[in-house]
Amino acid sequence: MPYEPPTHTVERSLRATTGAKIVAGVDEVGRGAWAGPVTVCAAITGLRRPPEGLTDSKLLTVKRRTELAETLRSWVTSYALGHASPEEIDDLGMTAALRLAAVRALEGLPVRPDAVILDGKHDYLGSPWRVRTVIKGDQSCVAVAAASVIAKVQRDKMMAELGADHADFGFADNAGYPSPVHRAALEVRGPTPCHRLSWAYLDALPQWRHLKKARAWAEARVPEIEGQLGFDF
Repeated sequence: MPYEPPTHTVERSLRATTGAKIVAGVDEVGRGAWAGPVTVCAAITGLRRPPEGLTDSKLLTVKRRTELAETLRSWVTSYALGHASPEEIDDLGMTAALRLAAVRALEGLPVRPDAVILDGKHDYLGSPWRVRTVIKGDQSCVAVAAASVIAKVQRDKMMAELGADHADFGFADNAGYPSPVHRAALEVRGPTPCHRLSWAYLDALPQWRHLKKARAWAEARVPEIEGQLGFDF
């Protein structure tokens, strides 16, 4: 299916309205998985023309996504990855874990961005970061699309490596997300050390339900915030 290539429109707007000189695109992968970390990539691209075929990683074949990630790693001005482990997700909740992973990624960049373009509707970063949220930013914004591809390929690689020790779970194919193979392995073997133990999938596994972690953070969890935090546009 044809798609419109991403542009620098949002980045140009940020530069013009806020005086930002360095703008990072941020995207995550792994939010809905049963196992593995949530991974965030922060990428700085400047205003150069992007590689041909760049778009949201979910719209690309595995082969094309892998090839494009290799190109992007040397094409972007800089990028960094941040992860929040299954234990951190269980302890903190997903919103706070996303923020932790994103801050790790942003602080891993060689320069601190003046502003951040965050994929999606909710700003899970907040102050002191200057954030503009963009729904489907991984399709429309160059820096976010680049972050999307790099994050997806890196996390898939990590899950494939984990799968070498847990062959029955099919992590190389499902990357820790729900699948028939994954569910069948859980029923027989139960969760591995890389599973999120506060997730609802354990409710459907009576023999392993006793391993489920109570969501102690649920009442005091960081709220999901619509719009932007930090400053107005």
